Amino acid sequence: MRNKFLRFALVLFVSLGLSGCSFVFQKGRRSDAQKIAELNAQLDELTRSKNLLEQKFSKEINDKQIKLEMMEKGLVITVVGDLLFDSGKAKIRPEAYPLLNKVSGILKDNMAQFDVGIEGHTDNVPIKVSGWKSNWELSTARALSVLHYLVNEQGISPERLSAIGYGEYRPVASNETAAGRKQNRRVEIVILPNVTKIKGDAKKSPGQARELEEAASEPDLSGLKEPEENLK
Repeated sequence: MRNKFLRFALVLFVSLGLSGCSFVFQKGRRSDAQKIAELNAQLDELTRSKNLLEQKFSKEINDKQIKLEMMEKGLVITVVGDLLFDSGKAKIRPEAYPLLNKVSGILKDNMAQFDVGIEGHTDNVPIKVSGWKSNWELSTARALSVLHYLVNEQGISPERLSAIGYGEYRPVASNETAAGRKQNRRVEIVILPNVTKIKGDAKKSPGQARELEEAASEPDLSGLKEPEENLK
């Protein structure tokens, strides 16, 4: 229940924070307020990171090579798959090295506090001659190629990274057109929020944990400021 509450709060902060909206929870204990404060701080960090990336990648964004979005899962850098890979291949094209080098530099120098997820996606054209069993294998291999490049060639700590392939099953455009299929062939580099447990939560008794869950399950979003007494 507590994890569900945290995910709910994070989604609200990410989706509303950039639009200028703000809110805090009036009800709840100190630990609840502390969790929300941590999520708010993480949103501020992700927002600063997004602004930095927009400055660093202004040319690539204008050329439609990459796209930046704040999503529920985190800050997403979407790279056009055709820029990274030849059709049916998972070997990174040399022309893509400068872009990946630029991304890795920012991940190391400006975002070292965040973990990074790498997601591979394809269109829905069935595998025929490339030797892959399905688009799942291809998308996974592409995500892993980017991961290994960031680790082996750019020195990103492997503990920060993860990779997954979604194949054709999370399209962002219609596969009925060539332009839509091109959008679906992509790699997403996701800057992941660091949702951490509050110190001492693990030591709570089952009864205390249940009370916290019950308090967190019905947040009051009506207030704009949290009363000082709830923070003491």
